[in-house]
Amino acid sequence: MPDLTLPTSPWMDEELLMLSDACAQFYERECLPHYEEWEAQGSFPRDLWLKAGEMGLLGAEVPEDYGGLGGSFAHDAVIAYQGNLAGIDGWGGGLHNSIVIPYLIHYGSEDQKKRLPPRMISGDLIGAIAMTEPGAGSDLQNIKTTAVKDGNHYRISGSKTFITNGALANMIIVAAKTEPKVGGRGISLFLVETDGLEGFRRGRNLDKLGMKSNDTSELFFDDMRVPASALLGAEEGQGFVQMMQQLPQERLLIGVYAVARIERVLRVTLNYVAERSAFGKKLADFQNTQFVLAECATEATIAKTFLDACISEHLEGNLTTEKASMAKYWLTDLQAKIIDRCLQLFGGYGVMSEYPMERMYRDNRIERIYAGTNEIMKLVIARGLLRD
Repeated sequence: MPDLTLPTSPWMDEELLMLSDACAQFYERECLPHYEEWEAQGSFPRDLWLKAGEMGLLGAEVPEDYGGLGGSFAHDAVIAYQGNLAGIDGWGGGLHNSIVIPYLIHYGSEDQKKRLPPRMISGDLIGAIAMTEPGAGSDLQNIKTTAVKDGNHYRISGSKTFITNGALANMIIVAAKTEPKVGGRGISLFLVETDGLEGFRRGRNLDKLGMKSNDTSELFFDDMRVPASALLGAEEGQGFVQMMQQLPQERLLIGVYAVARIERVLRVTLNYVAERSAFGKKLADFQNTQFVLAECATEATIAKTFLDACISEHLEGNLTTEKASMAKYWLTDLQAKIIDRCLQLFGGYGVMSEYPMERMYRDNRIERIYAGTNEIMKLVIARGLLRD
């Protein structure tokens, strides 16, 4: 049986290895048998979130004081890596764990941190973050959604689009302008619990190129009233800074996705070329096949080494915005390249939906766009290099 061995992560310990095994078993048992059904319906079932909560796969970074296990990004990286290695690419657990919850833990009031995390750990609350609007994607300072103070409430009006977990989420971080005339300095974030909330409305679960099982939706706020205590942070106008501080972890998470998918596609391809014959011999015996796989395995080894270095720096609190941007752009570009090259080895079967390559080819494309396009990543890196 062909084998692929990528470098062992230096930040892994015995606890994380046990978590990795438990995750692999969970995805194989609870997700793989149903994944095509979830792809067809465009969403994971809420029951899966509750099962993930029971397994301890939600909110690993929540401190013990607020009902969590007191873990780190290393735990969430393991959970995300194993999900993508198994082919469960569409589940929005990574966003819930590594993006939404850290906002709450880093900037939430004591009341918010005591009240909300236990329900996010159980899967009772599903997290989303609503930044992107029809006219504002990477340009977050140009958002039009407004939040107007009205006594002990805010009235929020506007719309969001391309919101991951948008069809199921009931704890949504909403970016809105509390002071529309001052650009990024006028943005604030709000923790919005949507169950039974008047003025909150979900639009379409959007049909898209890949990630079919991930519910990606439009959201509408029609003079939506939320309590003043929903403001994230001690005062208005902190939202843009908060988003900029949290984006490096989001971009690193996407790097985790990319390397896991690179490992998966290489494993699938190695098995295929070892079994498939053409012109009287196995595909694996052709020099072209060997050269392609040698090149891809070498690049995968470099990618895993770089990812592990970034994760180690992040766990030590030293990962820069520029290096996180490097990880996001380079690893997702490499993911696309390797998936494309491996698909070529499958020939016509590579584009047939009953083979895994077709879905991997579709699913990977969004990685170079969300959390800031790869072009934006290059601008961030360049500004860091040229900073006075």
